[in-house]
Amino acid sequence: MVFMSLNDYLQRVMGAFYNQDGDALGELISFRDPHAMSPQLMLEKPERDVERCIDPSLSEVIAAHLRAVWAAGNGDCIEAWKTQMLVVQAVSRFMSEFKEENWMLPVMYTACLDLRLYALAADYKLTRSGVSKAGETLEKAAEALMSCFRVCAADTRAGEECTKRWGLLYLVNQFFKIYFKINKLNLCKPMIRAIEAQTFKDRYSLSQLITYKYYTGRKYMFDSDFKSADATLSFAFERCHIGSRKNKRRILIYLIPVKMLLGYLPKDSLMQRYNLPEFRDVVAAVRQGNVRLLSETLAKHESFFIGAGIYLILEKLKILAFRNLFKKVFLIMGSHQIEITYFLQSLKWMCVEDVDLDETECILANMIYEGRMKGYISHAHRKLVVSKKDAFPPLSAC
Repeated sequence: MVFMSLNDYLQRVMGAFYNQDGDALGELISFRDPHAMSPQLMLEKPERDVERCIDPSLSEVIAAHLRAVWAAGNGDCIEAWKTQMLVVQAVSRFMSEFKEENWMLPVMYTACLDLRLYALAADYKLTRSGVSKAGETLEKAAEALMSCFRVCAADTRAGEECTKRWGLLYLVNQFFKIYFKINKLNLCKPMIRAIEAQTFKDRYSLSQLITYKYYTGRKYMFDSDFKSADATLSFAFERCHIGSRKNKRRILIYLIPVKMLLGYLPKDSLMQRYNLPEFRDVVAAVRQGNVRLLSETLAKHESFFIGAGIYLILEKLKILAFRNLFKKVFLIMGSHQIEITYFLQSLKWMCVEDVDLDETECILANMIYEGRMKGYISHAHRKLVVSKKDAFPPLSAC
């Protein structure tokens, strides 16, 4: 490998700067570019050399980057994270120097991505050593990212083609990845409002829109807004590249529970295609009204469901399993007036513990209220009286 000299590197930086080539300049501050492996660029104190060759508006960015390269080359991810925060803050000041121009957005993208990745590494190391609590490093990284967010959001006077607001979605996706990691989803709301307020919100790059819809869909799911979650996650799944099986699988982990809660049960072939055997018995249990199988499956794959953050969402499927179980009782009895004791017996047969007649009546009342069955409860006679027409509407109609 031929390593790049400092002179060559600085000349390339100035060439990209004078040509206003944001993509080239972005690569020259990226840790994924070969220059980051060059020993000649690993400088603890590069300020003097940089200031001699680089335009003053950009020199702070390049000097901080070279120090970060030095820290990374020494295997010090904590110092690299701290220095990368300086890079991001310097980039925000660099962007502010150029009014009504957005050619430098790729530079911001690179700096912000590298900050998040180094923050993850530093957070892991600092947490393991007991120096800081989990997530603290990522929170500080988010604060640094906010400097770029403010610059982009404030660029309202520039024309649509040259506004820095085109960089907002990339930044918001970086924030989402941090906030979901540290479990502070409440901080996502102002980010969502910022994107939805943009007149060109549907014209961002498809890859960034898919990421945005994936995270907003998860947010809607946790807020129990399942219809919005279905719309956004479906957008992400349908438009995700057919070859990106890993990403499509990741989307399905959240889309499947949402679809099921809305009454749509996925086909076994879909779960097989995307290697999601954990959901196979969940779907079968709901379809059959097999509450016992559902409980056993949730316990069996507990670590997977908890790790994905969907265990409590899947618990909500029990009401659908109850509905299908009670529909079987109704069909077996062949009557529109059924004693509640029969429903209680079916629950006990499914090993539902600590349930009595009153609780069974409560479950039935909730189903009627939610539109999962049509009828009423005769409390005096302890009977369920169901409609003679369409007593159990399709789940998707509820």
